Amino acid sequence: MNKKLGFVCLLWAIVLISFAQAPAKKAIYIIMDGIPTDIIHRASTPNLDRIIRDGGVFLNSHVGGIRGDYRETPTISANGYAILVTGTWANKNNVWDNSLTAPNYNYPSMFKLYKDAYPDGKIGIFSTWLDNRTKLLGEGLPQTGGIKFDYHFDGLEVDTKNYPHDSKSNYIKRIDAEVAMAAAKCVYKDGPDLSWGYLQYTDDVGHHHGDSPELFNSITFQDALVGLIYDSVKQREEEFGEEWLIVAVTDHGRTPITARHHGGQSDNERNTWMVMNKKDINQYALNYRTAGVDLLPTICGFLDVDIPAETQYELDGISVLKEVDAFGLKASLNGGKFLELSWDVIDKEKDIQAEVLESFTNNIKEGGKDPYQKIADVNVKEGKASIPVKLPKNLGFLKVVLKTPNNTLNYWIQK
Repeated sequence: MNKKLGFVCLLWAIVLISFAQAPAKKAIYIIMDGIPTDIIHRASTPNLDRIIRDGGVFLNSHVGGIRGDYRETPTISANGYAILVTGTWANKNNVWDNSLTAPNYNYPSMFKLYKDAYPDGKIGIFSTWLDNRTKLLGEGLPQTGGIKFDYHFDGLEVDTKNYPHDSKSNYIKRIDAEVAMAAAKCVYKDGPDLSWGYLQYTDDVGHHHGDSPELFNSITFQDALVGLIYDSVKQREEEFGEEWLIVAVTDHGRTPITARHHGGQSDNERNTWMVMNKKDINQYALNYRTAGVDLLPTICGFLDVDIPAETQYELDGISVLKEVDAFGLKASLNGGKFLELSWDVIDKEKDIQAEVLESFTNNIKEGGKDPYQKIADVNVKEGKASIPVKLPKNLGFLKVVLKTPNNTLNYWIQK
């Protein structure tokens, strides 16, 4: 009887385990403003190092769009935030400088995509710059569907009574500390599903002092703030059985030699980095330089966010965690009769079929949808294709999408 009872209990245990829910997934990314790749490697960053030692990875990345074509993007702070949060370059998100006069919300942020997919999910923002929530992400605006953050801590920079502004930006240092402590507290206490932390002090010090001991000290200070948030993430994972993705990232580099400025297209200004607590990256991230626009598909993929096709076709980035087949799509017209395509292949030995789609409109820019039609099947490992096309007499715009089994790429041809 005891043997039978034990066998039944074992069966029930197996059944219960099979139906057990996977750990809840949550994500937070933290922007450490204006730290170029060469300088982060020279600074003391014990907490970023700890994330890597704990099973994470350092990724070389870039911002600034694609030099010399329609996707070239200034290496300015707000541009950097926009590409990270929308997965698109400035020609789409329409953020060209720090004024944030007219972001194009028709290219949705990862927070909008998350809330659309999980209306009951919780989102948070902890920022030393109020405009990130109110302007860049457009909280409460009709254009963003009235998105609201469940948790936010920002706006201290406009409180000049308690945080009087000074020429050395010490008030920003104080605010960064307050923001990081608020983020760490909220992460542990409330566990938002998707959050953004923004720390500014390093960029201010870079402008004041350039490549200097002051800049390196500011990086180490900010690294400690990231450590506070990382400690909360580790506690949540241990106490609540959750699985977290934490990404520390910068938004732009700095000018060569002096490191005082940014905004141009030099390698130093374009070269950026990401540190994340996941080392199982894909072959794209392992073998090539990633891009700032890869953050959105990486986080949305980790959180199992179902991105609508019309948005997927516009994304300029690809996940560094999920399997991908190709990247770097380029397109041109040959004599008006052939569409010439080329792309970079991840696995040149694997036979993978992909679809080529075309659209002659850019309705999404105004909030509409673009009608796509399939024009060819191609083998991804070939890395190129020449496709006969029939073009409108007065062609003004052509969008090309390469749709592989694991990711999509896009390119614009404009007359």
